[in-house]
Amino acid sequence: MIRKFATTTLAFAAALTLTGATKPSRPTPRIANWAVTGTATPEGYHILGNPAAKLRLVEFVSYTCPHCAHFEVESEGQLKLGLVGPGKGAVEVRNFVRDPIDMTVALITNCVPANRFFTLHTAFMRSQSQWIGPLTSSTASQRQRWTTGAFAARTRAIASDFKFYEFMAARGMDRPTMDRCLANEALANKLAAQTDAAVEKLGVTGTPSFMVDGVLLAGTHDWASLKPQLLARLN
Repeated sequence: MIRKFATTTLAFAAALTLTGATKPSRPTPRIANWAVTGTATPEGYHILGNPAAKLRLVEFVSYTCPHCAHFEVESEGQLKLGLVGPGKGAVEVRNFVRDPIDMTVALITNCVPANRFFTLHTAFMRSQSQWIGPLTSSTASQRQRWTTGAFAARTRAIASDFKFYEFMAARGMDRPTMDRCLANEALANKLAAQTDAAVEKLGVTGTPSFMVDGVLLAGTHDWASLKPQLLARLN
């Protein structure tokens, strides 16, 4: 079959040459690479993929949640290849803020342009086990600095103790820019309000939790239980 197709193509090309046809062929339309296309909703949530895709998977995640980190590692490749890349569906991430460290990371990831959010989000999730150590090894005085004093002083103390300044410097963000992101108390209030709304209006009680096409999936908190439900909706 391949040989026949090649022969036919050559014959067609020869015919064009013999008849003197010189009209250029129509350029092949560019297909969007949805797996690397990040946008933001008017509410500030982040979407990976085609915003108009038929299926929308919403993830409620926390940066200090080990189950969220595990889900990211286990599902990312399959979601991008099977759902997002082909344009069959899109993934929307909503921060579900649980603690001051989680809030600090969320301030950083939500500070970059929408098309960079998912790269940074994935980096924090995949390296969680490397940076989260101070959550259990910190001193009492360190923990006090995280929860008392001016808002910017608290988030900067966390960024310093958890080495987020170094983490972001390796990704092109200098300290003054980081400090501006960490001082964004209006964004922190917005993220906290969105978390409250997820609990009160949608019934989200923990992370990770998932919603598909506006419906919260009961008893679904890992890739093993989510995957068959996505496949059923795609078939």
